[in-house]
Amino acid sequence: MATKPVSRSETSAASQAATPKERLEENLAHIEELSQRLVSALAHKPKTPPALNGPEPDVFTKAAGAYWNEWLQNPARIIEQQTQYWSKTLTHFVEAQQALASGKLAAPPPKPSTRTERRFSNPLWDSHPYFSFVKQQYLINSDAMRDAVDSLQGLDEVQHRRIRFFADQVADMLAPTNFLATNPDALERAIQTEGESLVRGLENLVRDLEAHHGELVIRLADDRAFKIGENIATAPGEVVYRNEMMELIQFRPSTENVHETPLILFPPWINKYYILDLKPTNSLIRWIVDQGYTLFVVSWVNPDKSYSNKGLEDYVQDGYLTAIDKVNEICGTQQANAIGYCIAGTTLALTLALLKKRGLKPIKSATFFTTLTDFEDQGEFTPFLQDDFVDGIEEEVTANGLLPSFVMSRTFSYLRANDLVYGPAIRSYMMGETPPAFDLLFWNGDGTNLPGKMALEYLRGLCQRNGFVKGGFPLLGEQLHIKDVDLPVFAIATETDHIARAADSFRGIQYMGSRSKQFVLGGSGHIAGIVNPPHKNKYGFKTGAKLSLPFQEWSKASKQYDGSWWPHWETWLGKRSGKQIPARNIGETGFSSLSAAPGEYVRLRAAERYQ
Repeated sequence: MATKPVSRSETSAASQAATPKERLEENLAHIEELSQRLVSALAHKPKTPPALNGPEPDVFTKAAGAYWNEWLQNPARIIEQQTQYWSKTLTHFVEAQQALASGKLAAPPPKPSTRTERRFSNPLWDSHPYFSFVKQQYLINSDAMRDAVDSLQGLDEVQHRRIRFFADQVADMLAPTNFLATNPDALERAIQTEGESLVRGLENLVRDLEAHHGELVIRLADDRAFKIGENIATAPGEVVYRNEMMELIQFRPSTENVHETPLILFPPWINKYYILDLKPTNSLIRWIVDQGYTLFVVSWVNPDKSYSNKGLEDYVQDGYLTAIDKVNEICGTQQANAIGYCIAGTTLALTLALLKKRGLKPIKSATFFTTLTDFEDQGEFTPFLQDDFVDGIEEEVTANGLLPSFVMSRTFSYLRANDLVYGPAIRSYMMGETPPAFDLLFWNGDGTNLPGKMALEYLRGLCQRNGFVKGGFPLLGEQLHIKDVDLPVFAIATETDHIARAADSFRGIQYMGSRSKQFVLGGSGHIAGIVNPPHKNKYGFKTGAKLSLPFQEWSKASKQYDGSWWPHWETWLGKRSGKQIPARNIGETGFSSLSAAPGEYVRLRAAERYQ
């Protein structure tokens, strides 16, 4: 292992006193050292199945075949597209040359594309002839590529979605902002710092590679700014039960009286639970407790290779069913209310169907946060849910037992590549900036591994075969159907959620057998739309129309409300939570504290576990 280098901050005072030549020599020496570390880090990169790094060749073969067929069947359309592209490019070049020949070096050439993007916010993109030309030609090229893909004939919808996605990835990757020679922000910073920013950027790149065994996982937040249990995930509580799958945390009451019916929250195990407890001002966990509820939250283990054969049945049996039993035992109740978030909501629905099959009723009502139960339309995940990609995942988990967190993180990130990949990479590696101290991004980077068996059951049985809606999903000796979910349900989806699209979430709720259903459409996305405390008065929500309507008609017919959906949901929940009783003290029923919240499992880092 390489020895820890002297940080740039430790040598900054000496560097400032040095001459420009000495600073240059110092930077060159440091670059040589960093280059050696870079080579070493890449040499230790584990092999990844090719299917996880890109689409199978058949995708491009089909695209090429469709394009060639279009040449044969409708050459006029192809010629028209090419002529338009040539015309725009040639006109752009001639007008740029005329501007330069007239001596207007500070004036931009005319803009053939007026599309504005945050990537091109630097004034030099418009005021400098070189950067303006590069920007506008890039936009012409990317528009032409997307137009060509959109016009392809003879492909089914899945093939078309995949080709469109990968074409967008190519266009985003080739943006001039991603290259030093055509990024005015990075060039200006390098000049201002006499090359220091590029050295810091290389330092950041090497550090990220070394931290993830040669895999490039871009740090989105400053890890040093947060400590779990100290300035993040600080809601007071105790771990009252632990098994190999989860810790059960009971949070301390903040009111004199509480509702008799306890509430248990199941967060997704593809992330850590503290997205709902980032800080006191936006903590849903604290807010729920402040409304007078006895709240329990499951904190899932971050699995290592010994968990390779753990499947959905283990999460249901040792997670959901066990947690529900312990909550009711601790509180001396027959029923609890339950919440499931994202994939944990999907699995909560499976658990409710299983309980129905067994004739058991330990849950009074269920709330679903941004949950998918019907996977008929795979939306933006279509490129990643075809056999080639899932076969690559199967190859990975067969070899290593786990789906490592970086694969999931990378998949989600490329759905918003400019915001979550290229933008952070530019700031960190080209600008030499330290990632921001942002709690949400810190949580986003604190990923979890997935047991191989569970990952394949979810991808094959639920996502690809849509078994819960079509034909039934086998689990723990029962064939489970979505219509078996028949208790009162409340569901919240969000308008711009690209992970669990609102229309798809809505359709799953429609299929459930419950007579009492309420669906709410909140503003914003998968995280911000859920973590939306009332005091911020943001986003708003709509609800109220008949659930028998198609989603778009339901949305138009529903009433719009201002502010957070939390109080609206609490009114619904309160009616199903029983009478008021004196607040329960942790441990008073024989379940003593195993450790203080946030517990031990939440501290396990994926990079430490994937050995």
